[in-house]
Amino acid sequence: AALALGAQGVQVGTGFLACDESGASARHRAALFSRDAEHTVLTRTFTGRLSRGLKNRLAVEMPEPAAPYPIQSWFAGQLKAAARKQDRSDLVSVWSGQIAPNLKHRSARALMGELTNV
Repeated sequence: AALALGAQGVQVGTGFLACDESGASARHRAALFSRDAEHTVLTRTFTGRLSRGLKNRLAVEMPEPAAPYPIQSWFAGQLKAAARKQDRSDLVSVWSGQIAPNLKHRSARALMGELTNV
């Protein structure tokens, strides 16, 4: 859509993140195709730098970073590791762009096919 409106380039990270071939967890990829994808937030909580992710407990309840990047990223990484051991998806970063509700490709081959047919 952005290209059709005249943009010369677009960022498609969320599209690739949702693909089976990505390094995202199965739970993360499923969330990108769920109703949760309709709710994203901008936060510095995950790394100390501004980023967008799905709205969850971590993104909403944790105050803005206690430390600057990259220290905040290390803190969040420690929390993420502990949360994963307890199967707590509410306390991990779930990266997502605003386009997630419109995702349709689950394979990188299909996504690349559509991108190269522009």
